[in-house]
Amino acid sequence: MSNKYLIGIDEVGRGPLAGPVTVGVFCILEKDISVIESLHPKDSKILSEKKREKIAQNLQALQKQGLCKFVCISVSAADIDARGIVPCITFALNRGLEKLNISTNEAWIYLDGGLHAPDKYKNQETIIKGDQKIPVISCASIVAKVYRDNLMVDYAKQYPEYGFEKHKGYGTKNHMDAIQQYGVCRLHRVSFCRNI
Repeated sequence: MSNKYLIGIDEVGRGPLAGPVTVGVFCILEKDISVIESLHPKDSKILSEKKREKIAQNLQALQKQGLCKFVCISVSAADIDARGIVPCITFALNRGLEKLNISTNEAWIYLDGGLHAPDKYKNQETIIKGDQKIPVISCASIVAKVYRDNLMVDYAKQYPEYGFEKHKGYGTKNHMDAIQQYGVCRLHRVSFCRNI
């Protein structure tokens, strides 16, 4: 087994009406991959909240032991309104890779959906539904989802009238009713709320 780094990248929160978009960048040496495979990571959207949080805790413990590294980068609703969702995701992805600081020659990057790493990373592959197929992408999806959900639960304390702790900013009926009643707050993506 080589000493190459396997990096998985996924984003969460592309579609909500409120809150940030968050990109997870997860990295592990290829020789250690069995450590995360034993956790049975899957796409964060199909795991229960309890299961997601348990896997995220296990990944944090592995990070403390030096067996993996990951970062989550969030970009605010105000930035999404100002710059658009795709440039914000690209910014967060690039920032996450910078923070991991892995040599481009040693990194094999797997990205979910339509994501792409900067061209200097020659060894990269974008995989449709990669969060269901590639464990390092699943791990990136899980840590990003748990990180963003925790942010939204914290924001709910500041803005209790919107119920962010329940819907995490997504466009549920209760959330849209609250926007009609109270208007938007600083966490809302105004560009996403125009038709409400």
